[in-house]
Amino acid sequence: MLVREMMADPLLTRYSVLMLDEAHERTLYTDIAIGLLKKVQKKRGDLRLIVASATLDAEKFKDYFNQNDTGDPSKDTSVILTVEGRTFPVDIFYIQSPVPDYIKSTVETAMKIHQMESDGDILAFLTGQEEVETVVSMLIEQARALSRTGMKKHLRVLPMYAGLPSPDQMKVFERVSHSVRKVIVATNIAETSITIHGIAFVIDCGFVKLRAYNPKTAIECLVVVPVSKASANQRAGRAGRNRSGKCYRLYTEEDFEKLPKSTVPEMQRSNLAPVILQLKALGIDNVLRFPFLSPPPAQSMVQALELLYALGGLDMHCRLTEPLGMRIAEFPLNPMFAKMLLESGNFGCSQEILTIAAMMQIQNVFLIPPNQKAQAARQHRKFAVEEGDHLTMLNVYEAFVKHSKSSQWCQEHFLNYKGLVRASVVREQLKKLLVRFKVPKKSSEGDPDPVLRCIVSGFFANAAKFHSTGAYRTIRDDHELHIHPTSVLYAEKPPRWVVYNEVIQTAKYYMRDVTAVESAWLLELAPHFYQQGTVRNRHKAQTHLSLKAKRAKVDDH
Repeated sequence: MLVREMMADPLLTRYSVLMLDEAHERTLYTDIAIGLLKKVQKKRGDLRLIVASATLDAEKFKDYFNQNDTGDPSKDTSVILTVEGRTFPVDIFYIQSPVPDYIKSTVETAMKIHQMESDGDILAFLTGQEEVETVVSMLIEQARALSRTGMKKHLRVLPMYAGLPSPDQMKVFERVSHSVRKVIVATNIAETSITIHGIAFVIDCGFVKLRAYNPKTAIECLVVVPVSKASANQRAGRAGRNRSGKCYRLYTEEDFEKLPKSTVPEMQRSNLAPVILQLKALGIDNVLRFPFLSPPPAQSMVQALELLYALGGLDMHCRLTEPLGMRIAEFPLNPMFAKMLLESGNFGCSQEILTIAAMMQIQNVFLIPPNQKAQAARQHRKFAVEEGDHLTMLNVYEAFVKHSKSSQWCQEHFLNYKGLVRASVVREQLKKLLVRFKVPKKSSEGDPDPVLRCIVSGFFANAAKFHSTGAYRTIRDDHELHIHPTSVLYAEKPPRWVVYNEVIQTAKYYMRDVTAVESAWLLELAPHFYQQGTVRNRHKAQTHLSLKAKRAKVDDH
């Protein structure tokens, strides 16, 4: 919000004091705001800035904002103030040897606490929504079995993650009777952003899911990595807010000592295209000279500039184009989604693309209860189409609307009702932007081709071709990718060409949200990015598709 406000008021003239809280999270937009505020301070000596955090590297921030270049400490313009928080002692327990399955160990540890400890709620940390929902289901099942044995104290199991609708998030703050113990299964959103009263026990799986961008391959992955010491200590501290507590770390003390001191800032591990767009929209043309608190890799900056140029958001002088670049910068989305949305009127499918873009912001639309996998799969197949995940998500949403957005209907079809409601809200927000930009309100009337071509217009850079080895290969760097098991294309005959939204890394690199496309569409819709030619070998002449910049040869037959 602060960054967007600075687009209209670059010097923040309405404010005399600003407080930047939770600065330790070091998100892309936190770091953009920090850099912008440093520039504002040079022109507004009257502006007072307070940077607050529980785990901050205070000296780093003090040095960054200090405008004293005389060498005389008495003239420093920034100081460190420490406020002692009221905390209670927390006993830390480590395991003796590494666990093979931290999800199973989380459930086992929670149930042992419930059966052996007298009172106090439990907070368990996991890496993502899917893991949270899995553990919630397992705990509910075990709690029911335990209650049948005569256990007097009941267990109330609640999920907590960023994508959860607000009313459901608020449930974790509700007080329960003495005969009930809460177990809150959460992502790292519960580390510092919120305080939940009554927590006496913390279970720390020792991992966190982060985005990591490789500029060499132009692939941004969701990867599960060990937590930092700062995060581990924050997690443990959740048990000592209101009373003395205990933290059970599902890793050894030796492994804790090997953890990094702090988490790598997003600015140094992300696709920087959204950052550059925001800076350009704020009139900062020379982004390479922007005062980043933690400078990003130069190659990531160059890669982002190349992508934005390919999308038409920047001109050959790296200036924001008008109106396309300015409009892309207005969307709170990946620039590829923004380009796809803005082009949707030209393809006559803005209604469908609005839905697809909104649905792509939601995780885990399909629910698969552990004890009902076959039934869930049967219901999910009703929505699947051979073109892939994007049109499948379109079918899900349209059926959801057709059935009056019924929670009962979602339950019968094993669909994430909360997620679909959230998609509806996001769709309305995006619709307002399209109306403002006068994008024609059109529907393809059931014809998939305009929709697929429109998707390619935004995601042409995320193209891959099926290889004889049984895997896909990226056009840019011949990087091996696989279709994610959750994709509707996973068990089908592999399409020759696909585009994808993102890549996640587990044992392999998996494409997520995948759609089959034609290579001719890549040439037609991104001629500036691809070129066609022929290459000869001993056996036959082959048509190939290559990146203009990289000249990577890809056989088209």
